[in-house]
Amino acid sequence: MTLSAGRYSIAATRRAGAAPCFVLSSLVLAVGLAISAAPGAARAQSATVSIDIGAQPLGDALLQWAAQTKVRVFYAPDVVAGLSTRGLRGSLPPEEALRGLLQGTSVAYRWQGDSIILSREGGVTSLAPVTVLGSSDPQVTEGTGSYTTPATSAATGLTLSLRETPQSVSVVTRQRIEDQNLRSLDEVMGNVVGVQVVSEDSDRTDFWSRGFYIDSLQYDGVPTTIGLSMYGESDNDSFIYDRIEVVRGATGLMTGAGNPGASINLVRKHANSKTFTGSVSAGFGSWNQYRGTVDMSTPLNEEGTVRARMVALYQGRDSYIDLYHANKQVFYGVIDADLTPSTRLSVGADYQDKRPRGSTWGSLPVVFSDGTATDWRRSKTTAADWTYWHTTNQTMFATLSHRFDSDWEVKADWSQRKSKYDAKLLYLYGELDRETGTGLRPLPGYWNSYAQQTSLDLQVKGPFNLLGRKHEVVMGAMRSRYGEDFYRYGFDSASLASTGNFYQWDGSFAQPTWTTASLRPTVTHQEGAYGAIRWSLTDSLTAITGGRYATWKSKSDTRDQKDSQFIPYAGVIYDVNDTYSAYASYTDIFQPQDNRDRNGNYLDPVQGKNYEIGVKGEYLDGRVNASIALFKVKQSKVAVLDGDALVPGSFEQAYTTADGVTTKGVELEVSGQLAPGWNAYAGGTYYTSRDAQDVSVNPERPRAMAKLFTTYRLPGDFSKLTVGGGVNWQISTYSEVSAGDATVTAKQKAYAIYNLMARYDFNSRLSAQLNLNNLFDKKYYLGGVGNQVYYGEPRSVFVNLTAKF
Repeated sequence: MTLSAGRYSIAATRRAGAAPCFVLSSLVLAVGLAISAAPGAARAQSATVSIDIGAQPLGDALLQWAAQTKVRVFYAPDVVAGLSTRGLRGSLPPEEALRGLLQGTSVAYRWQGDSIILSREGGVTSLAPVTVLGSSDPQVTEGTGSYTTPATSAATGLTLSLRETPQSVSVVTRQRIEDQNLRSLDEVMGNVVGVQVVSEDSDRTDFWSRGFYIDSLQYDGVPTTIGLSMYGESDNDSFIYDRIEVVRGATGLMTGAGNPGASINLVRKHANSKTFTGSVSAGFGSWNQYRGTVDMSTPLNEEGTVRARMVALYQGRDSYIDLYHANKQVFYGVIDADLTPSTRLSVGADYQDKRPRGSTWGSLPVVFSDGTATDWRRSKTTAADWTYWHTTNQTMFATLSHRFDSDWEVKADWSQRKSKYDAKLLYLYGELDRETGTGLRPLPGYWNSYAQQTSLDLQVKGPFNLLGRKHEVVMGAMRSRYGEDFYRYGFDSASLASTGNFYQWDGSFAQPTWTTASLRPTVTHQEGAYGAIRWSLTDSLTAITGGRYATWKSKSDTRDQKDSQFIPYAGVIYDVNDTYSAYASYTDIFQPQDNRDRNGNYLDPVQGKNYEIGVKGEYLDGRVNASIALFKVKQSKVAVLDGDALVPGSFEQAYTTADGVTTKGVELEVSGQLAPGWNAYAGGTYYTSRDAQDVSVNPERPRAMAKLFTTYRLPGDFSKLTVGGGVNWQISTYSEVSAGDATVTAKQKAYAIYNLMARYDFNSRLSAQLNLNNLFDKKYYLGGVGNQVYYGEPRSVFVNLTAKF
């Protein structure tokens, strides 16, 4: 027999004489643990909550009921096996909602303290393994059906509600990922408030927030050094993640560097189910897209204390861009084991492999040599028919955590990530003659690169009492080693053909003769120790103070640098009432840079200060979160594009630095369930960024953006249908580019992209979903580098069929 409350589980085996006593004591202790683990989930039989549960298998419906009511449910698997429910929606007391779900199922329930125990009517208490619903981790979003989360630890390491966190945090939940069909990290980031996605070419994507480049990426809270775009990290498939968290502003406390843009945290799915469950899907869409997925979870022992989850997918697609085709394979597996009632071990691995052909390096000319603007068809390519950019990322990880009776927790995270890319590409550069189509010159490139990062993070956190009040503290230390071997092949320039008339370009350009490769190794070491205390000053006032001491050392044939910095952090939160909190936060900025100047020298680290004040609101028992934030960033040594200059000996864009850069702005965000059946996410950003001479910095980044997406499940006889839609808007931008001996201004007009979705539940296990993106087929620039532009995707459609079991 197993009774479990979150991580707590007690197993009993039948032994003569001892079994009845042991079973009884196990039952008493397990129920006691369940009650103590959910003190806020009082019976509240008369308090109403918002319920939105569709027709589906009863076990899945109970999972949603537990998440929406915060009440734990115990039952043996055979109690719900083969049963379904018609679903339920409305504002109801939890018990009334449960009765509605169980109607016609022959399943009975009874209260045991603050928990529910289910059994078949007329049956007896089962000695089979017992399933418990209601995750012990409040941050998990899978199965909640929500667009928000009750808690996050991404900003400070402390598990706090969004309202208690003195920074701007966006959490893209599992439900929102599925509703919007956001299949990759770049698609997710394109739908986060304040974030701009910039495509340099067909396979490299960068992210910017508040006008700053985002180079901070974490997996389950562990920072990584591997770059986002070169190794394909920006195209990570979202299917293996429970949620994606974005902390905007400087995040040096948790990441080791204080870049003021944002930090991205990818949180993997885990094996939380103690019964066999899963799903399969198949999807088809524009440009011969096809995608198949499998996601299965199962217990590995009778008690369910050891569980496994396996995720796999395969995707292939052509493109709106000529010659381009890409295949992607993803595998992920994890084993979660409750070693003791308070000790958990997670061990897993993931593998992502992307193999595109017809890859572009760079984009299309934005102006002709006479300074007039170009207007290409969106299918136009600069690739050759032999180009490709293969990327592979594989990770092994392990997490061991233990919670003490005093509510203190210690956790150790280890991970090793191996990445590689193999690319043969062709770059077309120069000034294009508008009349003849000539003037572009070819530059081929052939690279292999292998990177490996090993990280270890130790963390301890818990409460303590001081001066009659309860406070919380988190402390930790991390160490990582990153090594990269970069091979660059030369080529015989005599073997290069002419590009000819670019108007007639079809990619049939002869591959050059490659010569011997040169090796450029790089090794980077990072170490850090951090800590933060959440002080309960009064019933309404809390403060968070802390900091991180970080050391950084990097060595290569072109670089031998090391640095260290203490990064302070401070925040204060005042609860105005039960709904609103006002907050303010401050942290230093320290960010080593990989950008180089026109002389080939690496830029000095960015330094500065980050300020933020705001108001946060929590509505409808936490089902809706909203915030408004004012931010100000003062920096020195900020990287800005150095016109069209390149790093010597390469076609890497050169940068220079700007001092006295001040960025200030405002952000608004709201997310959650506004009413039964109605989920919504909306947000907007406006900011300015100017240097000491009052000159606009990085004007190619939009100063204002707004994003909205909402879904609604129809009531009554139409409750099997969910419809939704949204819009992403950005203000106009410009950049200065060269044309002959002159400098001209290239502009991108303001634009809005509208998207729609619809999902139909045929029955409790089978559903179909349609997503239509760029409804009005808007033509716009999604990015580009220097004198080049990359067009965004035209109107597209994707249909997905999902079966659950």
